Amino acid sequence: MSLRVDEGEIVALLGNNGAGKTSTLSAISGLVRSSGGRIVFDGQDITRAKPPEIVGMGLVHVPEGRRIFSTLSVQENLQMGGYPVRDQAEIQRRIDHVYDLLPRLAERRDQEGGTLSGGEQQMLAIGRAIVAGPRLLMLDEPSMGLAPLVVAAVMRVIAQINASGTSVLLVEQNARAALRIAHRGYVVENGRCVLDAPAAELAGDERVVDAYLGGT
Repeated sequence: MSLRVDEGEIVALLGNNGAGKTSTLSAISGLVRSSGGRIVFDGQDITRAKPPEIVGMGLVHVPEGRRIFSTLSVQENLQMGGYPVRDQAEIQRRIDHVYDLLPRLAERRDQEGGTLSGGEQQMLAIGRAIVAGPRLLMLDEPSMGLAPLVVAAVMRVIAQINASGTSVLLVEQNARAALRIAHRGYVVENGRCVLDAPAAELAGDERVVDAYLGGT
């Protein structure tokens, strides 16, 4: 597996279930140990770094399934994202930024996370990651289980985050949605990158169309 994300990019990681996409994100964020090779972030080898150290460097992972704290309020969930930050005023400034970006969360700031809709929970998971101050945001299947209109809204938010200067590595089963906002993409099969091209080229590649875009 060999891939890169350049500063300011959205890079999509596409592939079928079991191809190794989630494992790749978990290895980068230190949740699992890679058996070989090197992981480099901003010129620094982080292959053996611990997850809190990696987050502190600005590499933040939104896992598959959202994993919000269901009994905590929206505000409390966002505060949890600020655990690497000692300045409480800075944490609140970041939370206010999330509320500006995602006004639905502001409306529900006192509501328990578990009572939100699926789309709102995904927005909350992304918002919590923003509070951590990502330079590279890794998202694992953010569209999973969401209605098409909600998927479009999530993708717009990801594009907005990227436009503000945050690089994004996006694992996404919905290849069509991912390639609409990505700059480049990789196709992963059996733990190996088998295609690497600009997003527009992948969207027009017959192999990608047949395998991931429904043949249209």
